[in-house]
Amino acid sequence: MSDRVRPEPAKYKTTNWRRYNQALKARGALMIWLDRDLQWSGLASGKRGRPSLFSDAAIQFCLTIKALFGLALRQAMGMVESLLKLAGLSWPVPDYSTVCRRQKTLKVRIPYRPAAQGLHLLVDSTGLKMMGEGEWKRKKHGAEYRRQWRKLHIGIDAQMLEIRAIEVTPNSVGDAPVLPSLLGQIDPHEALLSVSGDGAYDTKACHEAIALRAAQAIIPVRKNARRTWKENRPGARARNEILRATQRLGRDIWKRWSGYHRRSLVETKMRCVKLMGERVNARDFDRQVAELQVRAAILNRFTQLGTPVTVRVG
Repeated sequence: MSDRVRPEPAKYKTTNWRRYNQALKARGALMIWLDRDLQWSGLASGKRGRPSLFSDAAIQFCLTIKALFGLALRQAMGMVESLLKLAGLSWPVPDYSTVCRRQKTLKVRIPYRPAAQGLHLLVDSTGLKMMGEGEWKRKKHGAEYRRQWRKLHIGIDAQMLEIRAIEVTPNSVGDAPVLPSLLGQIDPHEALLSVSGDGAYDTKACHEAIALRAAQAIIPVRKNARRTWKENRPGARARNEILRATQRLGRDIWKRWSGYHRRSLVETKMRCVKLMGERVNARDFDRQVAELQVRAAILNRFTQLGTPVTVRVG
């Protein structure tokens, strides 16, 4: 009996390498984060009390420098002061206590480009450590009860590769309950064509939320799924069609046919998030949310500078 011959792996070529190389270099440029037209001073809010001296954009800029270079707050403020001097700007620099206080209530602006032809949303989650020993000590001496995690849920645009939705929850919260909140962050006037996720999102609430946005659910049924759902809720019929197609064609063929495998793009984006740090530095939950939202804004800015365009050549 002859051995089976494995097919040759596919080969790909980057067609815009020169432009992408320039984009990678631009990610290290300090001045791309500083806009001279930035509204640095705070505006009157119409509420009682003294107005804020610094705008939300100024605080977000300081936190961006902190997250980008992995600095403590004091060192980050020193770097911000140096950048303003290099740019010839006489703007005042907030002290570290002001930035720490404002981080708790900061409304982070995450830039993105709307999908012109409709949005294909890819969703996934991962865990980020917030307290506890390092991985070496855990492996050497075992895990301790003090180890705590935060769970990051994101949805990215399959075409632009930008983060379009983000939620932060305790580690005890599952993936499925968060999906409606992620979909709620997408502009209702923007066409949502499809939502792709793994089997953890195969719930009635998730399929209903996707159906209410008139989008296609690209979610594999659970491996132990055998029965169809009663079609008395939105999304149940679409889920039953996935189940029938899986039973007739097999999971592998359904995944290739439905385009499920492009969900690997969101896993790649998760890896980019962790490259900026696998630990959340803030201790307060609201500050942790702002910290992770700032990371998402940085990654979207990186993506807007340029991404590789690859084509299959063999």
